[in-house]
Amino acid sequence: MDDTICAIATSLGVGAISIIRLSGDKAIEITNSIFSNPIKKGESHIIKYGHITLDNEIIDEVLVMVMRAPKTYTKEDVVEINCHGGYTTTNKILEVLLTKGCRLAEPGEFTKRAFLNGRINLLESEAVNELINAKTESKRKLSLNQIGGNLTKIINDIREDIISLMANIEVNIDYPEYTDNLVITENLLNEKLVVISQKLDQLVKGASYGKIVSDGINVAIIGKPNVGKSSILNHLLDEEKAIVTDIAGTTRDLVEGIISLDGIEVKLIDTAGIHETTDVVEKIGVEKSNQALNDADLVLLVLDGSRPLDEDDKKLLNVIKDKKHVIFVNKNDEKIVINISDDNVIYGNTKSVNGLDSLKDTLIEMFNINEINKDLTYLSNARQISLVNRANDAMKKAKESLDSGIPIDLIESDLKTCYDLLGEIIGDTYEDALIDRLFRDFCVGK
Repeated sequence: MDDTICAIATSLGVGAISIIRLSGDKAIEITNSIFSNPIKKGESHIIKYGHITLDNEIIDEVLVMVMRAPKTYTKEDVVEINCHGGYTTTNKILEVLLTKGCRLAEPGEFTKRAFLNGRINLLESEAVNELINAKTESKRKLSLNQIGGNLTKIINDIREDIISLMANIEVNIDYPEYTDNLVITENLLNEKLVVISQKLDQLVKGASYGKIVSDGINVAIIGKPNVGKSSILNHLLDEEKAIVTDIAGTTRDLVEGIISLDGIEVKLIDTAGIHETTDVVEKIGVEKSNQALNDADLVLLVLDGSRPLDEDDKKLLNVIKDKKHVIFVNKNDEKIVINISDDNVIYGNTKSVNGLDSLKDTLIEMFNINEINKDLTYLSNARQISLVNRANDAMKKAKESLDSGIPIDLIESDLKTCYDLLGEIIGDTYEDALIDRLFRDFCVGK
């Protein structure tokens, strides 16, 4: 934290401009040592034109933005050098800064300093990286809501309810003579626990939505060989991703593609036909297909509607019955000879693209995508979701303890556990090893 750090903040490559960012106590001093138009005392939040020089040699013509602490991203002095894009010029300026006393920033170190200096909390820090990596409109909005503090306010409000309740319990136990304070009876405690539990339930429900927005939906397309799986994949992707022929067993490995469905990322996995085979290569493909089936959020089973169900079809129907699934009965342009009794059956054909719009609508309905997109104020990553589930469990335990007649003062420990777990989400408490692990996945310039 005592070092002045620097890094390239833009993607390195051919482009109009690159930005090299500095942060730390000596950011302005080091910049002035190589800048032809020195930053003067008191100048802040301005852009200055000049040249980066070394030993009287002009390295590049630049614009330098200076921002003095504490009104910066890291709450330290920050300088951003806007230079011409390209590998050579950008790396040369970075090299000069390193020789003048800067240290190359570690991945995510600028955001890590913003967190450690109290500029943003841990939840907001994680959202910065998720915003950079957002691939869908919904993920972008979700990340912005987290950065903007909407979720932080919800969590802090719940923690305030808990700490207020704990304080009243303490006063009732230690100073019963103070009648001005709220008397915590079992009925009143129950009412307050119910209110807090409802708020936590909303967070937990939202977290399941947030996981969908963050991670997307994995859809495994399964079925026997030559039933139209690859054609469905190609039509949904609107490109020839998978080879399509009339020869059974053309797809021998997993073929993946991604679409955006109302702002939610959907990964489509076209699998090798699942059936009994003695072909060694085809057998490996079938094993991969079974693994994709087990890992999928939804299974799309494709059947050939022009042929009677055989034993392989029946086995697949049995496999998916306990999984979230959709059955697509293909080739309805021919005579349909099978009748499937299932709540999620779509009849269509891949030649005229009949039924694929219904398939998309079914996915939207099954995953409540319209409901998800209404709010987008959710916890989203595995760390956050694990903590909010544990906090919710602690609150449920407190409620169960009260219902079981356990003394009120003993219930306070469950409330404290819930309070602390919610605090871990926003980084009110943390371990150094956790912080190091979280920020190492960031890009270097952020």
